Amino acid sequence: MDKKQNQPVTDWVIRSTQPGSVERIEAWFGSHGYDPHRHDTYSIGRTLAGVQSFHYKGSLCHGVPGNTLALHPDELHDGMAGTESGFRYRMAYVDPALIQNILGGQPLPFITGGLSNDPRLYHASEAFVQAVDKPLEMLEEQDALYDLAMALRAVGGKHVGRTHLDYRSAERARAFIMEHLHLNITLEMLEHASGRERWSLSRDFRALYGTSPYRFVTQRRLDRFRRLLLAGFKLVDATLAAGFHDQSHMTRHFKRCYGVSPVRWLERLRAAR
Repeated sequence: MDKKQNQPVTDWVIRSTQPGSVERIEAWFGSHGYDPHRHDTYSIGRTLAGVQSFHYKGSLCHGVPGNTLALHPDELHDGMAGTESGFRYRMAYVDPALIQNILGGQPLPFITGGLSNDPRLYHASEAFVQAVDKPLEMLEEQDALYDLAMALRAVGGKHVGRTHLDYRSAERARAFIMEHLHLNITLEMLEHASGRERWSLSRDFRALYGTSPYRFVTQRRLDRFRRLLLAGFKLVDATLAAGFHDQSHMTRHFKRCYGVSPVRWLERLRAAR
């Protein structure tokens, strides 16, 4: 990482290649980072230098060294430098299912404004915002996930809204999706697999995992698409193998989820090498 200490001339993104269940990146942007987009994960991060500005829930927010970014799954946001000097940050993308394994069916915690100065969340996220080339042992990662879930719940406060959720049925639906991504999955299939009426299941799924069943399916296919790209597949081959109808269909979804095109995403990763 030493070669990145001085301000680079090109935007770059480094993805962790260490084993683990949480995707981690470190990046530097001189100005514009991402167009508006939505992840279906928690985005937990730390600004290392500069000002990391982003629109979130109708406000312009500014991440600076010392606070913690905690963006809720499926909430629209973008990313840009708040000053001319650019910004550098680390981010971890945490699958809500990992949080639900610990919370056991509670509504996902929400951090108001996507930023927190609470020391509990700062310390609980520390393991995931270390240098991306530092591996996390399996037990270390599991302990860190527990600490993060507890901090999110404590800092997020009491949830207002539906609290009686059928976690077991929603988890059966999620497991069915993970095993059958090659199919054209429908709510009727999920109703049958989960044993839960489809519209109640859909509402519970959103509350428990932060996104709709359809967007969850799409994101898993995009995950596969990205893995294939990194393995050297051509765009069109990776598109079809991941389950998309065609390249334009895939690209629309990719930009909605990551804020850049697949080609630009790859360029930033290569710039970091």
